[in-house]
Amino acid sequence: MGSIDYQKQMMEFVYVNLPGPKEPTAGMTGGELLHGFLAELYDHPNPEIKNFVNTLSSRWNVIYRFKSE
Repeated sequence: MGSIDYQKQMMEFVYVNLPGPKEPTAGMTGGELLHGFLAELYDHPNPEIKNFVNTLSSRWNVIYRFKSE
């Protein structure tokens, strides 16, 4: 019998807290800019775009969550 090949996969999750920043401001870090961009995509009113974003998010382990303050 042949050997079994396998690959260990590391899974990381990215949490995007909602709501995100509404507009970019001077001095924002790259992470803050990405946070605002992803939060705005998630909140898109077009159902087709929202479905596409949700499909990509699940594929890349991006999880949107509402953060209580």
